[in-house]
Amino acid sequence: MDVRQLEYFLAVVDHGGFNRAASALYLSQPSLSQSVRALERDLGSELFHRIGRRAVLTEAGAALIEPARAAVRGLRLARASVESVHGLRTGRVEVAAMPSQAIEPLTGMIRRFTADHPGVSVVVQAAFTPREVTEKVRTGVSELGLLASPGPLPRGEVRSYPVMEQRFVLLTPPDGPFPAGRAVRREQLSGQRLIVGQQGTGMRGYVDDLRAAGAAVTIAVETEHRVAILPLVLSGVGMAVVTDSWRGVAERAGALVLEIDPPTGLEVALVSRRSALTPAARAFLECAMATTDDGGPGRSAGEDA
Repeated sequence: MDVRQLEYFLAVVDHGGFNRAASALYLSQPSLSQSVRALERDLGSELFHRIGRRAVLTEAGAALIEPARAAVRGLRLARASVESVHGLRTGRVEVAAMPSQAIEPLTGMIRRFTADHPGVSVVVQAAFTPREVTEKVRTGVSELGLLASPGPLPRGEVRSYPVMEQRFVLLTPPDGPFPAGRAVRREQLSGQRLIVGQQGTGMRGYVDDLRAAGAAVTIAVETEHRVAILPLVLSGVGMAVVTDSWRGVAERAGALVLEIDPPTGLEVALVSRRSALTPAARAFLECAMATTDDGGPGRSAGEDA
């Protein structure tokens, strides 16, 4: 067994099959298959059921994922640590981020980090719920994660670093029912058509709480595609409760962004693995926590939530 075989195995897992994994790795499909077959012989167990063109993990394959990620991550950490002796000039850092937080504060974090470390690339991976972010970090798919949670921040499995609070706001078309510049009371949302995200997201949780409290809101659209929300609002399909990270892009597009009374929001945090980080990930975390969006000091990068 060697690390390259583990990398190939993980590529098949992450890309959902041999053909797509081979394309991502710039390998021929037979070469990739041969490497995985060699790994299976070495381990004495099949890792995938080959069903036509599909590759379905066996029980043994599923058991290998986390140890394989740990081994690959460990080698990358060793290489990066040696290379960083002379300064952080190259490398990459992976950040799993929820869509709204990928607008802000992630954009600001990346801007500050790349200004200090222009040779390091940042890879942003999509995750749609706090649990998805936590799982990507815990299992080693990403070194860092950025999430927003209405409840307690993750503890135990990952290390949490509170960043800021993001309040909920209401997006409406410019000719919507509420006047610009005036907060919308929570009860005024009763009778309105709303566009929501999927279960597990903060915006969906807010609307579900409204309905549980007796508000007669109609879910006009439920979408996993967060980029569709603003066009749907502007076309008059409905309104949307989102975090105020949307304010800039929504106002530039012509939507009204209205405060909601009483104010409520989500706790935004970075999360990391509890094991050692690569120098690039450590530098990103330190840079992100050095200042908040308003220029004030953030919490120490060594502090647990």
